[in-house]
Amino acid sequence: MGVTLKDQGKMNEAIDAFNKALSLKPSDSVTHKNLGYTLLNCGRLQEGLDEYEWRWGTPKLLPQKRNFLQSMWDGKQSLNGKRILLWCEQGIGDTITWSSRLPLIVSQAKHCILECQPKLVPLLKRSFPNITVKAEDRSVDLHRDDFDLHLPMGSLYKNFIQEISITDKSDAYLIPDPDRVDYWRNRLSSLGTGPFIGISWKSSNLAPERLPHYATISDLSPVLRTPNVTFINLQYVSFEEDLNKISNELGIEVHNFDDLDHYNDIDDVAALCLSLDLVVSTKTTVPFISAGVGTSTKLANWKQSPWNNVLSNLNGPKIDVFERDTLDPWDNVFTSIAHDILKYTNKRRS
Repeated sequence: MGVTLKDQGKMNEAIDAFNKALSLKPSDSVTHKNLGYTLLNCGRLQEGLDEYEWRWGTPKLLPQKRNFLQSMWDGKQSLNGKRILLWCEQGIGDTITWSSRLPLIVSQAKHCILECQPKLVPLLKRSFPNITVKAEDRSVDLHRDDFDLHLPMGSLYKNFIQEISITDKSDAYLIPDPDRVDYWRNRLSSLGTGPFIGISWKSSNLAPERLPHYATISDLSPVLRTPNVTFINLQYVSFEEDLNKISNELGIEVHNFDDLDHYNDIDDVAALCLSLDLVVSTKTTVPFISAGVGTSTKLANWKQSPWNNVLSNLNGPKIDVFERDTLDPWDNVFTSIAHDILKYTNKRRS
């Protein structure tokens, strides 16, 4: 009942329903997590993040939890003189987003180790030279002595709640390979004078609960009809048929670089994103990369997404969130984004 009410945008009723369920079953991790999502959606960050800590008891995340002999950092214990291990959880986009808070750890701890997905190592190692960045390795978790405390990355928000207030903005924090940035700028210049706008509309994760976050290529039609713009594909899965569809229906070519591995070469995708003028995307990994490198980003998002009250502040001043309700089409969202792009192109020409 609570999930249905939340998806309908009835947040207060959803919170009441979750609390009623917890009065009957106080230790239900799934209900606590869903309550946390709903509180986050209402902007009640501290309460929501506290409830989000219950995620480790849910069937989805329990198998992903790492077991160390060392204690998890609670955010209260001093990190002075301490070595801390931060470890990734969930998806690539999550790791990229949570990485925006790494400088706060570095400023307090004696040393910080970050274990992340292998494909993120080159980008994060360059971006955070004061952190030891390595690929995730769970094989020796119970036998490690290279850190004193540990923390899953999704708990960074909770431990730095003041820093993710709505008044806080972080600058670009991801640093792509400068040689590859030059390479992509030269490639783009061969297509014309721009502006160059990257687009992405769905993720590789097509689980039912994720589908409200995604659009179809046709939903982007208001954006794609913007005149005097060169569009660049940033979609990393199942895009060939969609690009052909938009070419046949609208006569618009979205350029795709066949030599770029959009899915695996995150470092090169980041370099391409920095070379673009704007990026338009639904909630995939792409907008977090583009905003992280400092490229102006338009995020078409689902209003009932639990992180909306945090998202617009994570990746600096260059991310704009456009929302739709669960049952609404994407028309108004992408029309609004198209108007923003038109203002940008007009200003660029003046």
